[in-house]
Amino acid sequence: MDNTSEKPRLSWQATFAALKHRNYRLWFFGQIISLFGSWMQMTAQGFFIFELTHSPAFLGYVGFANGIPTWLFMVYGGVIADRFSRRKIMMVTQTIMMLLAFVLAVLTFTNIVEPWHILLLTFGLGVANAFDAPARQAFVNELVPRKDLLNAIALNSMMFHSAAAIGPAVAGITYAIFGPAWCFTINGITFLAVIYNLYIMKFQPAPKRIVNKSAFKELLDGLQYLKTQKMILLIMLVVSFSTFFGLSLATLFPAWAVNILHGDAATNGFLQTARGIGAVICSLLIASLSRYIVRGKILSTGLISLPILMILFSLNSSFIISSLILIGVGAAIIAINNLCNGLTQTLVSEEFRGRVMGVYSFSFFGFMPLGALWIGMLAEHFGSPTAILINSLILFIFVGVVWFYTPKLRKII
Repeated sequence: MDNTSEKPRLSWQATFAALKHRNYRLWFFGQIISLFGSWMQMTAQGFFIFELTHSPAFLGYVGFANGIPTWLFMVYGGVIADRFSRRKIMMVTQTIMMLLAFVLAVLTFTNIVEPWHILLLTFGLGVANAFDAPARQAFVNELVPRKDLLNAIALNSMMFHSAAAIGPAVAGITYAIFGPAWCFTINGITFLAVIYNLYIMKFQPAPKRIVNKSAFKELLDGLQYLKTQKMILLIMLVVSFSTFFGLSLATLFPAWAVNILHGDAATNGFLQTARGIGAVICSLLIASLSRYIVRGKILSTGLISLPILMILFSLNSSFIISSLILIGVGAAIIAINNLCNGLTQTLVSEEFRGRVMGVYSFSFFGFMPLGALWIGMLAEHFGSPTAILINSLILFIFVGVVWFYTPKLRKII
């Protein structure tokens, strides 16, 4: 469809077009409840670890433990997503995640939890996510027709960051009043919503895929196909850099809340919420205008904005200013990740969708823990403001290279 053939207009029907489809509605509402709990746990766990260890570096260790399985299993998880029912894969992985949340809650309630317990459980969560993420990324294509695909991806981002806007604030208050164990318990309970909704979805019978190759050979076929897709490879490079040097900023929120803003668990939660608010606003705009926007231009704007906002963040020590800047950071991050996902989903061949989305998921989840480890160690040695400033400058240089040497990316629709 020609993006300039119609005048852009905002409407509820356009913004929530994907919700016309029953299976997507089930997915949307089940996921938003589950993600609310996940953000509660992530926020509470980060502050809980900082209370136990008083170490910014240990925040990075936990992020790294979560990401090791990404390097070990996620690309193979893409092969699994092409071989088996993506819905059934997610029912298994989501159940495992639920059980891990309950284990952490029990350990915390009984006051026997140690930092190494959290590292081990985080590693287990990473293993489940390594198989869940490729199936989840490829699954959206089964829930809506192609014309509503970008809208569905934008709404996925909106629900993720709506939970990010509410969950951390509720986590901060819950943590301050009742303690972290209740945050972990609530997360475990919320998984039931997405598991049940996956169970009651209805699909037309699909032809059974004939598998006559080994999983390793299918993986090689997928990588060979990806090698020929230069634009997808560029998009994955953008995701990797923005995750490693940009998204890793959130790793330091607990330390920033205590050491720079002189706050507590609630302060940490409100920082996460501010980022989520910006992401929700940007997601709604993309969902509303998904049929009209030149995606490459919006992606480039997000890439330029992110390091500039990070520089401003590193130079201030005000809670209000930090929160306002994080609203912009959230919008920039969603512009990058949402549009990179949408572009990849549009460009990939259906035959290789699971494997390519496995590599795409790896470019996000694989570099997130490395970025967390990197920025945590920088903060340990040079302080949080300097660590964020270093990351922002490196990201700014990368964005400059992309801007000048790959003009095709700015023009892609």
